Amino acid sequence: MVANMAGRGLRAGTIEIVLRRPAKRRSLDQNRKLWPMLADISEQIEWPINGRMDYLPAEDWKDILTAGLDSEQRVAQGINGGFVMLGRRTSKMRKKEFAELIELIYAFGAERGVAWSEPAMRAYEQYREAA
Repeated sequence: MVANMAGRGLRAGTIEIVLRRPAKRRSLDQNRKLWPMLADISEQIEWPINGRMDYLPAEDWKDILTAGLDSEQRVAQGINGGFVMLGRRTSKMRKKEFAELIELIYAFGAERGVAWSEPAMRAYEQYREAA
């Protein structure tokens, strides 16, 4: 098949053939999907912070939900007291891990009645079509 395509391409001029394995890191489509979902959650769900219920920014929700992928969380002491959760970075995730995070976010939101916004749903449709 590749040889056939290369033969057709050579008739039109010089071609370049590159062999590589598919990317294993998260995709741009996955990342574009994540942020509208986190925005929906940040606008609709209050969460206990320092003993009181509060709305959190999307970045904080990303940390909370990413930590939900692991069965064990790591906590470090802050330099001025308090605690710092040590979590995984989504930029280092493989596509499969990122897909698991997106499914976790959908499940979390569904359990709490999140109404997904149009940008989140549009990203979902594009993501589903690419899968």
